[in-house]
Amino acid sequence: MINLPEDELTFLTDLVKTSRQKPHRVDWVDRDGTERSTLLSPADASRLNKLAHGLKISKAETLRQAAHIPVKK
Repeated sequence: MINLPEDELTFLTDLVKTSRQKPHRVDWVDRDGTERSTLLSPADASRLNKLAHGLKISKAETLRQAAHIPVKK
C-alpha cells in the first residue's frame, strides 16, 4: 500500500474510479475557432447536460460560451 496522507489516497482512489468509467466526449469549437474535444466523466457529462438543457443550447455551445468566462485569479 502507498504511504500517503488520507486526502492524497482519496484523490488517487477517485482518479482510478473515474478512469474505470466510460468517458463522454464533447466536440466543440473554442472562442478562437480551434476545434476541441473534451472527455468528461459520467458525473461531469450529466452536470453539463443539465446546464445545457436549462440554457436550451447544446453541450458544445455551452462549452463554447463558457470559454468566454474570465478566469478568476
